[in-house]
Amino acid sequence: MEDDKPKEKMRTGFTTGTCATAGAKAALVCIINQKKIDHIDVTLPKKSQIKIKITDCKFEKNSATCTVIKDGGDDPDVTHGAEIITQVTLDQNVGKIEIDGGEGVGRVTKPGLGLDIGAAAINPTPTKMIRENILEIAQDILAKNGIKVLVSVPKGRELAIKTDNPRLGILGGISILGTSGIVVPYSTASFAASIRQSIEVTRAMGDDTVVLTTGGRSEDYSRKIISLPDHCFVQMGDFSGYTVQVCAKKGIKKAHVAGFIGKLAKMAMGVKQTHVKGSKVDMKFLSELAKKCGASQDIVDKIKSANTARHVFEITNENKVQGYFDMICKEAHMQLGKYSDNKFEIEVIMFDFDGKIIGLYPKSNKYLET
Repeated sequence: MEDDKPKEKMRTGFTTGTCATAGAKAALVCIINQKKIDHIDVTLPKKSQIKIKITDCKFEKNSATCTVIKDGGDDPDVTHGAEIITQVTLDQNVGKIEIDGGEGVGRVTKPGLGLDIGAAAINPTPTKMIRENILEIAQDILAKNGIKVLVSVPKGRELAIKTDNPRLGILGGISILGTSGIVVPYSTASFAASIRQSIEVTRAMGDDTVVLTTGGRSEDYSRKIISLPDHCFVQMGDFSGYTVQVCAKKGIKKAHVAGFIGKLAKMAMGVKQTHVKGSKVDMKFLSELAKKCGASQDIVDKIKSANTARHVFEITNENKVQGYFDMICKEAHMQLGKYSDNKFEIEVIMFDFDGKIIGLYPKSNKYLET
C-alpha cells in the first residue's frame, strides 16, 4: 500500500503564539540594548528553545516593534506567511506586564472559549509564553516600569474569514494560538503512519495496553493516573477511528482513550476523524444527551445554542447536570467499539481543562485516589 512506503521527515513550523512571543522578547532586547537584532531564542512551554528570525525591527528609547513571519512548516494553514507584529512599550505601571491585541487580532464576543468576552483572542498558552519569556530578561526594567505588549496581524481581518473565528464569535481578526509552540505537520498519510508505527512498537516491546490521547495535554494528564511505559502512550490526534482499527489489527487487548469534551463529543457523534476543519460539534446531539441526564428544558435549550463544546462544559458544570460527562464517554465508547469490532477492551476518560477526571466509561473507582 502507498501509506506503507517510508515517509520523508516533514518540516515542523511554529505557531502564531511563538511568533508573538519572539516579537515581544526581541522588542524588549532592542529597548535594553538600543540596537536592532535579527534572531531571538524563544523558550517553549516544555522549556526547550527555538531560534526565530526577526524580519523587521524598529526601536526608540522606551518602545520597539518587531515582526516575525509565521511559518507553518510542511503544514501550512491560512496564517502561513502572515506578518505577526509585536510592539513593546515601557509605561508607568511598575512591575506589570499587559498583553493585548491590536489590528488583525480578533476580539471575543461569545462564551465558551476560555477567554473573557471583550478580550483579545490571545489564548492562555501564548499569553503565558510571552509573559515567561519577558520575565527571563526584564527583571531590572520591571523594577522601574511596566511593560505593555501589543500584538497585531496586518492581514488578520481578511485571513480570519477563512477560519472558524467568525462562527465562534471571534471578530475582527485571527486568534493567537498554540499549546506547544511548534506546528507538527498535519499530513494524513504521515500521521497515520506514525500512529501505526507507535502501536507496532508497543506490541514489539511485549505490551498489549495503550493510552490513546488526542494531544500533548491529555497525554500529560493521562501519565499522572496511568502507570505504563512511555511506548504505550500514543497521540492519535484526530484519528480516533483509524487508531482503534489499527489497535484491533495489531492485537491490542486494552486501550485507555483520553481527551477533553470537544474531541470526545465528536467521537460520541460517530466522527472518525475529529479535526476541527472536518467536523463540527453537534449541539443538538449534546442537548439530547443532557435531556437524558435529567437536565431542565432551559439548560437543554442553552446547550442547543451553545457556542463551543467548552461552552457546553461550562453550562453543564455550572448547572450540575449529573452524569453528563460520563454519558458522553459512554457514547464515545460505543462508537469506538464499532470501529474496533469490539475486539478489545476500551476505557474512555474525559478530563476538564485542569486535568481532573470528570467523565469515565465504564465507571470505576480506581482513579478516585489520584
